[in-house]
Amino acid sequence: MTEKTSFSDFEKAAMKERAAELRREQENKRSKKNPEADVLEAIAEMSDTSAQIASHLHEIMHELAPNLTPKTWYGMPAYADENKQVVVYFKYAEKFDMRYGLLCFNDQAQLDAGEMWPVDFAIPQWSEVVEAQVRKVVAQALSL
Repeated sequence: MTEKTSFSDFEKAAMKERAAELRREQENKRSKKNPEADVLEAIAEMSDTSAQIASHLHEIMHELAPNLTPKTWYGMPAYADENKQVVVYFKYAEKFDMRYGLLCFNDQAQLDAGEMWPVDFAIPQWSEVVEAQVRKVVAQALSL
């Protein structure tokens, strides 16, 4: 099975359109903001590699942590708890001129293991192996 390494212009346009749809839906509810639309828009504006990673992370978060609210945090896709505290976020490579993106966890995540533990995980590209590892660490962080 070959891994897709980038989003087509059509796929990026579709992400932007979905963000616009979410914004229109929110306007009909007379609310000022739709955080998920902001996340989708931020993903659509990333480089192909970062957008692919962020898109997969977004899907996993919806699946494993439907109780967390998607939002942007300093322009990065993030997922907050019921107290609006960011638990998980994706620090994409080009935002900080890094060679890879980072899946990051704040102190609300339950990753504690002994006297020292990782809270940031480098993701240079998406693969089935990365997906399995992300699912495992997200489940641990959220005590699933």
